[in-house]
Amino acid sequence: MQLHVENIAPKPILYEDNKLSCVFENGSRVVALPGTEGTIRGFSAPSLVIEDEASRVKDEIYAAIRPMLAISHGRLILMSTPHGKRGHFFEAWQNGGPSWERIKITADQCPRITQDFLKEERKALGDWLYRQEYFGEFVETEDQVFHYEEVMSAMSDDVEEINFGVKRPW
Repeated sequence: MQLHVENIAPKPILYEDNKLSCVFENGSRVVALPGTEGTIRGFSAPSLVIEDEASRVKDEIYAAIRPMLAISHGRLILMSTPHGKRGHFFEAWQNGGPSWERIKITADQCPRITQDFLKEERKALGDWLYRQEYFGEFVETEDQVFHYEEVMSAMSDDVEEINFGVKRPW
């Protein structure tokens, strides 16, 4: 069944209804914004922004969304399965701190998904995709040369800059 306003009971009264937005009787408005950084700028003061498939949304779009919430102090929800250890979704999940609530539901926790189906999916997709899509794991990207943990362990604020005798104006 496709989710549609016609399937809601009791049917809400809409004051506006088109392909990109609707306004409900209580004044609530739902707007679908385009998926490009340049075209979402200027939209301001939403009470809630839901970024669907956030692991595949470009970081530039995420950066354009955040200022929208400055006036309203609205909520931002990132929903997605992982897509490697990269991007703003991974950073928020891994390093976002206590300001982010994390909810993870795996396929084996869903009573509508059978173990037989999951076994077939693992064979069909391979381990890399399967672990991300069905178990919400942030796995290394297939084309990665170094593991994420190795790169992060090489980072340090304690290392002094080497200037090789070059004088910089700053």
